[in-house]
Amino acid sequence: MTGITKIFVSLHIEGRKFSVGELVLSKQNIYFRYNSDFLQTGLNISPIKLPFNGGIIATDKEPFNGIFGVYNDSLPDGWGRLLLERTLISKGINIAQITPLDRLAYVGINGMGALTYQPEIETQSDLSLMPDLDYIANETNRILQGTSSDIIEELFVLGGSSGGARPKIFVGYNPQTNELIHGTNNLPEGFEDWIIKFPSSSDNMEIAKIEYAYHKMAVNAGIEMSECKLFEGKSGQVYFGTKRFDRVENNRLHVHTASGLIHDNFRASTMDYGHLMDCAFRLEKHVKTYEKVFRLAAFNVFAHNRDDHSKNFSFLMDVNGEWTFAPAYDLTFSYSSYGFHSTMIAGESQNPGKKHLMKLAQHFGLKNGEMIIHEVQCAIKEWDSIAKECGINKDNVKEIKTTTQRLMSDF
Repeated sequence: MTGITKIFVSLHIEGRKFSVGELVLSKQNIYFRYNSDFLQTGLNISPIKLPFNGGIIATDKEPFNGIFGVYNDSLPDGWGRLLLERTLISKGINIAQITPLDRLAYVGINGMGALTYQPEIETQSDLSLMPDLDYIANETNRILQGTSSDIIEELFVLGGSSGGARPKIFVGYNPQTNELIHGTNNLPEGFEDWIIKFPSSSDNMEIAKIEYAYHKMAVNAGIEMSECKLFEGKSGQVYFGTKRFDRVENNRLHVHTASGLIHDNFRASTMDYGHLMDCAFRLEKHVKTYEKVFRLAAFNVFAHNRDDHSKNFSFLMDVNGEWTFAPAYDLTFSYSSYGFHSTMIAGESQNPGKKHLMKLAQHFGLKNGEMIIHEVQCAIKEWDSIAKECGINKDNVKEIKTTTQRLMSDF
């Protein structure tokens, strides 16, 4: 099914449902209009780029193919987009004819955050059993290599609305019984919504352990993160998992990425951490949010997380319309496409260091910038012991230690 010309947008947030408005495709342009009743709620789902009024509005074709960033945030990219397109091709559908509204219909009620879309195009698959994680890892690798998979539709249902380049699935996890089930919109009692990631063909073989160690370092550095753990397959191979921050006991929170908020093309980003700090203040309306972003910037600089693009920062809105900077995610030892930081630090992306962070701190009036940097560096210096706890091999420990020590030395 393709050729959808109208999508009804709803907000399912903390157990309540609101009809937000309509997206309409007309003559290759996409228009949006809020429902008048929704405007009365005051729940501004995208305060920076989407006008909160009753007019019929449109945005530029770039960077999101003519839709506002808040709706682009619902669309899968990377792995999720690949899964959708492989699924459509297997059904004989020409993906060149698929519009953003068609893609939103495939997301339906299964996207990240609290926004849902009707009409919904449902994908049928048998999810009665939870396959072994090793089996899923093998099938995702086949797809990444261009080979067909017998469970392409099951994989789409498991993780087709996800973002990011690495394969992942949504699951229900019971921490008391250690049981995994397929993620659903209404999990049984005792289960929590989690995401489990699988390595891509270009990843370090120990990527799961390294990301878990980075999670531990980041928490020690004072950075808020969702709970994380390593899940083990039957072979003994481990996979990184994290609890979803957009789900709380079967209730949803609205999620908006920095990319979607400011209409930044994360693949060719011009965003600076200063933009992110300004954006965070406009939403949270408290100077303390400067410290949250600055602490994360310091960690990404000194821990060599260079894939820090604008989709890797998000904000959460609750049912009262209150915004907060979301817990950090996708923190690991990484490179970007060109080796630079995806997000600049006071205008520097190639070799940022303490002086650039301090310039950022001074611009926003942060008097404790030095202290935050010291706390972050102390946490990163624990890499050796944390890596040992996580069972990371000596070569990876040495490479990361050498790199982070260099970054923490004064330029």
